[in-house]
Amino acid sequence: MESEKIKEAVKEYILKEFLPDEAPENLSFTTALVTTGILDSLATLDLVSFLEETYGIKVAAHEVGVDHMNTIDEIASFVVSKQA
Repeated sequence: MESEKIKEAVKEYILKEFLPDEAPENLSFTTALVTTGILDSLATLDLVSFLEETYGIKVAAHEVGVDHMNTIDEIASFVVSKQA
């Protein structure tokens, strides 16, 4: 399933770029990223660039926020909807 592949890739990216010392099992697909401060505004923009480059999508400024970027589940659903 494409969504599962997206979730795994996003999780790997977040661990590598923003949580390098975190154990992978501590980051779930439902962990709040923005509201807990794991992703600040600059980190979120880095993540958006990764999503655009990796999945060939365009993310509008109003789409960058808690509604679409707070959990890995939400990010994967958002990417799938943009690809449709």
